[in-house]
Amino acid sequence: MPNPKRRHSQQRSAKRRTHYKAFAETLSTDSATGEVHLRHRAHWVENKLFYKGKVVLEKQAAVK
Repeated sequence: MPNPKRRHSQQRSAKRRTHYKAFAETLSTDSATGEVHLRHRAHWVENKLFYKGKVVLEKQAAVK
């Protein structure tokens, strides 16, 4: 099998990686609460877990 005759430079390797870019997270506003949150993720507001504007889960108070 063919092998490279010489070593590739660091600059050449870096050029190959240039299309990997950082991007800002997409934020969304919840229709029910008005809270800003990450898209496609559930979020807590006042001990309630919301997803797509609906309550999915309620955190119950600790019973002593």
